[in-house]
Amino acid sequence: MASVTSLTAHVHQRLADALTAAVPETAPADPLLRRSDRADFQANGILALAKKAKANPRDLATQVVDRVVKGDLIKDIEVSGPGFLNITITDRAITQNLAARATDPADRLGVPFTENPGTTVIDYAQPNVAKEMHVGHLRSAVIGDAVVQVLEFVGETVVRRHHIGDWGTQFGMLIQYLDEHPHELDHKSAEDGAVSGEEAMSNLNRLYKAARTHFDSDEEFKTRARRRVVDLQAGDPHTLATWQKFVDESKIYFFSVFEKLDMEVRDADIVGESGYNDMLDETCRLLEEAGVAVWSEGALCVFFDDVKGPDGNPVPLIVKKSDGGYGYAATDLSAIRNRVFDLKANNLIYVVDARQSLHFKMVFETARRAGWLNGDAKAEQLAFGTVLGKDGKPFKTREGETIRLVDLLDEAIDRATAVVREKAEKVGLTEDEIVENGRYVGIGAVKYADLSTSAVRDYKFDLDQMVSLNGDTSVYLQYAYARIRSILRKAGDARPLAHPELELAPAERALGLHLDQFGELLLDVASGYEPHKLASYLYQLASHLTTFYDQCQVLSDANPKEVVENRLFLVDLTARTLHQGMALLGIRTPDRL
Repeated sequence: MASVTSLTAHVHQRLADALTAAVPETAPADPLLRRSDRADFQANGILALAKKAKANPRDLATQVVDRVVKGDLIKDIEVSGPGFLNITITDRAITQNLAARATDPADRLGVPFTENPGTTVIDYAQPNVAKEMHVGHLRSAVIGDAVVQVLEFVGETVVRRHHIGDWGTQFGMLIQYLDEHPHELDHKSAEDGAVSGEEAMSNLNRLYKAARTHFDSDEEFKTRARRRVVDLQAGDPHTLATWQKFVDESKIYFFSVFEKLDMEVRDADIVGESGYNDMLDETCRLLEEAGVAVWSEGALCVFFDDVKGPDGNPVPLIVKKSDGGYGYAATDLSAIRNRVFDLKANNLIYVVDARQSLHFKMVFETARRAGWLNGDAKAEQLAFGTVLGKDGKPFKTREGETIRLVDLLDEAIDRATAVVREKAEKVGLTEDEIVENGRYVGIGAVKYADLSTSAVRDYKFDLDQMVSLNGDTSVYLQYAYARIRSILRKAGDARPLAHPELELAPAERALGLHLDQFGELLLDVASGYEPHKLASYLYQLASHLTTFYDQCQVLSDANPKEVVENRLFLVDLTARTLHQGMALLGIRTPDRL
């Protein structure tokens, strides 16, 4: 089925046609249409057009009003102030457009696909091999996953990349220690031989501490460990095999954390620093041959006029170190080459901490100078701020250590389960449902708190607020959805059915007009990689629903059959929109809460 054209687009076209008819020389004319508290829409574009045509704004507005076709779509249009147009839509048009969305056989609610889909590689959820994930890993994973879901929904081809840190000096130490203590990663686990994520991380932590102690106290071991780094980079088979044990052990842990986050992370999408190792030499050669990188003090560097240190001297991007090793820049630049030329990507999105903005600015500029990023391919960092504690400072434990991500998620689930349990008896939930819903509510609360904030801003992690039933929280939205499902279950033989012939109450109109904006909103979210706009839309939708409940009784014997059906239709479409929107944010909507 073709997408459903929104009421906004229909009204925009009617006004644009009328403007062109009134002042042909200004075509194409933009009426600058927006939602309004004074009417359904307000058009502000006449003032600029009147100035361009050297006409009186109110006179021009009156001419436009005379040329607007009214009746089927536009109920009323009037001139306001110096030349604004206030437009009211017919009730019939609202209900008919919503009915078209509701009957979309593809179950997309009439949401259009993007006009020019391409291929986007999105780099997000970047843990480190042999290290625990902490609160600092949360935002990249949550924001990146939401952007992936939205882009795929509007028709973009998305390649996911989890760029893990799996190649560096610490691995020489770990590999050498494991080589000398080969049973350190042996598992004594469940009967089926499986190992949990917690056990995998516990093994890695224990081994890392032992290796570090040995490294710091034994000079001979330190020398052997450093030789192992060279062996690793040179591709020594035995060293690589030992290194692979660390990668495999870490993946068990990664997957357990991402599963708790209710995120899909596929093994094929995990490409660490090691994945680009064979490209590093060629990347350096290409940069040097193109004159983009030059040798300075024994290192291969790229310089920038606008990047200087406190002393005023240029600060270069170091691609190859003076000792022959490679910096992060070499890996990141090689990854760009792979993504543009091998994966044929049009857009490269990096969901990375804002504190790395200078590094990526330099990397992207280097790739542009080399011709790897051009008109056909562009790169952008989707920078995000810091997770703060209630005191407004970076989130730490009382001892000043970074908080483990698993502990954070477990506490959120515990708090949410307590909230669900309070209402469980009234709803009739089983213990299994309480546990399951507690997980959905807890993880949803964490995700929504993150996604409802513009990515670049810091936000305070406050679990008490996150699991509140009131205010801008995922729990509020989940309960709104569950409430609708309850109404639909109680409806008996009554079914959701649109009745365009009915007049709509003010709360019905407000809810319907907001529902109609869903498709345009998603395209806007996708184009700007801004999931917080979707979270805001869904909160406003739930708020409109609350007002609707207060003013319009759905199931009432006093209402005619057609009114009951039409109101069931409105709440059913609201539930479907909430469900789809929350799913795109990676949040579940249980039927009963």
